[in-house]
Amino acid sequence: MTSRTVTLLDVARAAGVSKSTVSDALQGSGRVAEATRDRVRAVAEELGYRPNSAARRLRRASTGAVGLHLPATATRLDYYMNLAFGAVERAQEDGLDMVLLAPSGAAGGRIASRVDGLLVIDPEPGDSAVPGLLDAGVPVVTGERYLGPATGPSGAVVCDNAASLTALLDHVTERGARRPALLAPSGSSAWATALRATAGSWGRAHGVAVTLRTVPFAATPAEAEAATLALLAADPAVDAVICAPDGSAPGVLRAATTLGRKVGASSPSGACGATNASGSSGATSTSGAIDGNGRTGEGSRTEYDRSEGDRTERDRTEHGKPASPGGPDPAAGPLGAGLLVASCVDGTATRGAEPPVTAVDLHPAAYGRACAELLCDILAGRTAPDTVRRHSWSLETRASTGSPG
Repeated sequence: MTSRTVTLLDVARAAGVSKSTVSDALQGSGRVAEATRDRVRAVAEELGYRPNSAARRLRRASTGAVGLHLPATATRLDYYMNLAFGAVERAQEDGLDMVLLAPSGAAGGRIASRVDGLLVIDPEPGDSAVPGLLDAGVPVVTGERYLGPATGPSGAVVCDNAASLTALLDHVTERGARRPALLAPSGSSAWATALRATAGSWGRAHGVAVTLRTVPFAATPAEAEAATLALLAADPAVDAVICAPDGSAPGVLRAATTLGRKVGASSPSGACGATNASGSSGATSTSGAIDGNGRTGEGSRTEYDRSEGDRTERDRTEHGKPASPGGPDPAAGPLGAGLLVASCVDGTATRGAEPPVTAVDLHPAAYGRACAELLCDILAGRTAPDTVRRHSWSLETRASTGSPG
């Protein structure tokens, strides 16, 4: 049988499935189990099936547009705006317009009639719009993996978030920190889950308890400030705070100023030269929120290490202030104690802070381009569905960790 005579029906009969299942499996759309998808593709390749592109265009006319779904908080975050611009620029290179979808989403069928494909960035299992988008009947590429139960995307672009947080923890330790803390993002997105889990695994590997405080996924500077004041009231020995949410670092700096903690001061035993790191994600699998003692608590907002004797003050404080009048503020720490500050996301807020804040640059514009490029490649048949590509990051060290700005 030659490629000119092999039809979808031939493949369906050989694979023991329906014609529509074959079509969905080969196009990377619809609700098709992974094992079935693999079997159909193997049969199609064995028979020498080649899709009739002219017939495909007749069956579904191209709209000339792709959709972009961002988290509901994206409009006020520098990271997502830069990512969106990068995605728009790359889509236009393939002659495609970019349609920004409403955060609430819409029925998959209606979306499929308006776009040729979809980009879904940082899909959150709790986002009710995501399952419908993934099952819209058009190719879907996600920025980061989707950890929910719905149909998997046609492709994904991922970053090694475990490696980037590891680099930050290594860096503050090299700069003298002995008791680091993480303001970790809430929710169950791949990014949030990886950061919370990595704080625990890094702490166990290094014999250092990483104090974990969960804050909103898109915490404001005010929320980060309140969390830092409460954190340092509960544990004045904390000497490094890594904040995860984009744009929240200035709040950590304000808390340090309020408590008289000198940002960027490191102990003599830990002082070292500035460091630089870069990475591209590898095979890292993380899940659950894990504190420095190895406890897990998915989605917990209060799970963090309680070392012996270090937490009694937390029960006597509110909003980061001592409950008893008079006497020194316990959150101020040892006399003249320094505080290293770093961020999991670089941006205008970290670069323009005083002092400038050490941060992981996720290169959001390039990330947006990479997501759009994968979707364009799948739509054009240049890349097979189910492709996963890696995106690189870099560590920018600045004065907030005692490094030259």
